[in-house]
Amino acid sequence: MSTRYPFTAVVGMDDLRLALLLNAVSPAVGGVLVRGEKGTAKSTAVRALAELLPAVPVVAGCRFSCDPGAPDPGCPDGPHGTAPGTERPARMVELPVGASEDRLVGSLDIEKALADGVKAFEPGLLAAAHRGILYVDEVNLLSDHLIDHLLDAAAMGASHVEREGVSVRHAARFLLVGTMNPEEGELRPQLLDRFGLTVEVSASRDPQQRVEVVRRRLAYEDDPAAFADRWAADEAELRARIVAARELLPRVTLGDGVLLQIAATCAAFEVDGMRADIVMARAATALAAWAGRTEVDSEDVRQAALLALPHRRRRSPFDAPGLDEEKLDETLEEFKGQEPDEDPEPDGPGDGGPGDGGPGDGGPGEGVPPQGEGPAAEHSPAPEESAPPAPPAGQEPAPAPAPQSAGAGAGERAAVAASEPFRTKVLSVPGLGEGAAGRRSRARTEHGRTTGSTRPRGALTKLHLAATVQAAAPHQRARGRTGPGLVVRRDDLRQATREGREGNLVLFAVDASGSMAARQRMSAVKGAVLSLLLDAYQRRDKVGLVTFRGREAEVALPPTSSVDAAAARLEKLPTGGRTPLSAGLLKAHDVLRVERLRDPSRRPLLVVVTDGRATGGGADPVALAARAARLHAADGTASVVVDCETGPVRLGLAGQLARELGGTAVTLDELRADAIAGLVRDVREAGHAPRTGQAAQSARSVRSAPPAQSAWRAA
Repeated sequence: MSTRYPFTAVVGMDDLRLALLLNAVSPAVGGVLVRGEKGTAKSTAVRALAELLPAVPVVAGCRFSCDPGAPDPGCPDGPHGTAPGTERPARMVELPVGASEDRLVGSLDIEKALADGVKAFEPGLLAAAHRGILYVDEVNLLSDHLIDHLLDAAAMGASHVEREGVSVRHAARFLLVGTMNPEEGELRPQLLDRFGLTVEVSASRDPQQRVEVVRRRLAYEDDPAAFADRWAADEAELRARIVAARELLPRVTLGDGVLLQIAATCAAFEVDGMRADIVMARAATALAAWAGRTEVDSEDVRQAALLALPHRRRRSPFDAPGLDEEKLDETLEEFKGQEPDEDPEPDGPGDGGPGDGGPGDGGPGEGVPPQGEGPAAEHSPAPEESAPPAPPAGQEPAPAPAPQSAGAGAGERAAVAASEPFRTKVLSVPGLGEGAAGRRSRARTEHGRTTGSTRPRGALTKLHLAATVQAAAPHQRARGRTGPGLVVRRDDLRQATREGREGNLVLFAVDASGSMAARQRMSAVKGAVLSLLLDAYQRRDKVGLVTFRGREAEVALPPTSSVDAAAARLEKLPTGGRTPLSAGLLKAHDVLRVERLRDPSRRPLLVVVTDGRATGGGADPVALAARAARLHAADGTASVVVDCETGPVRLGLAGQLARELGGTAVTLDELRADAIAGLVRDVREAGHAPRTGQAAQSARSVRSAPPAQSAWRAA
């Protein structure tokens, strides 16, 4: 057994160590989510925690770690009766990102269950983690179906395995600890809320502290045992302090005044549900016990809020996690020393309650983004700006000039804010794919509704009961069946084929040249991209962004599910210069080519946002752009061109580009909240469905329709 890095030897990261220790004192706090950049010793600290936990009393021989003082009456290895007890070290079980469902929840021997009627159950990781730690590294990359099982077990404290009429249940209460890099995508809100505490970690910028980190790590790698011995006394002292805090915890009192501060804090930050209040109360109690006190004070509440609320106050994936400490201090001070009413009356307008505009009430500036922050506020005109006069009927509004940024190059204009994101329609790729599990398009998956059966190629995971019985039935007499049981052989087993949903890749190629620099155009384009990013977050898609201007194209956002990174890149996107359209299309082609190698089963959609002009990239930029477009058509990539050309005379270059791509073109007037979403849906149908009969006629009519008819079809 390898020697783990000592917990007390970890340099810095005070918040992380405190959060882990509070869960060691009181597992009811609910676990820890550790967010941070790569290489910050997140996993090292979590693995070291297990060595500090006290030994666990268990029933001898029980595979499900039943407590001899209160054994689980439904334990598959039970009933235990007066079985002897023993002690073992607390376990830390690691759940790999690529684990199978059977590895997590356990597996049934279906052959024995059908032939002998015996529940032969092999416990999974949830059973091994019972009364210990379940650690998930890169938890944000975990498959949705595994997250669903984690949510069920965390909510009920038990794991249920249901397979073809055979049911097994066992206790599964564990301390859930996860680590993640936010650059690789965010967690589902349901799982995010299951973590009691969260901490942000980053590498220290202090050279002396970094030197100490390297010195200790090298010493550990040279001789792990000797390094651990150096810290053994500190480890023993910390372990004793955890035991003492656990013993003190039941005697810690949580006064009504402190409870009022907790409730007021959660209300002021507008967190959803009541779990935040409960977690804060448990964390504050654990903090008092850790400090050796029997009474919770305001400082405990403040520290608990900093650990329990940042990940719960997010209103959307675009909101950065965090807490306004000044507002927190004001709320705690306002309710310090107060007691809750015996019979509280509902607050009415003007009574100083929530919503009355007072300090800490969640009114303007407290609990909602202040003016000038957030997508909606960024799109609002500044006080000194006045709206342009309405154009005469039938004329197009003149684009507002974009200000030139300080220090920008010639012809370059400052980045403009995106319009407010909107909720998109359900977008899906026709046909049946085999991509990564998601929530968008139909696909063959391991989870979903059963559509047929096949012979298992490896281990049987999903039994098709009817097909198995049908395969075994003709051979019962030859196999000597005499009783009521069904004689089943390995060759009779049939694997169920299932249909679920997959995620897709939406790649935006955005023209950021001078001809696209009008504020209204770029604001609408950014709003559409952000909206689809938000939809991709919810449906487990990937989204990428390629921009082109001046003399070259660049990948502003590699294919990702991180909406935080996407929002930051879009916000800083400048405009100006020539239009290297061919470079943009070639860069998009390279991105899709690499993604096909990485994940050949994920189907892409290319969205080109441009006026169709090509003014850079060679002697004949228009011909080069056409050749680049035909590369996408040859690959069978579904595509759409958002035509941003304006003015009384239109050249129709975007329409020509769409024809070269084999896709669809729409005008800038159709770039509305509902139109862009409907457009993506229609182009996917046109690009992937077999174009026969009515479907082919519909696809042709969308391409050739006049602007009004095309907008109607897209919406």
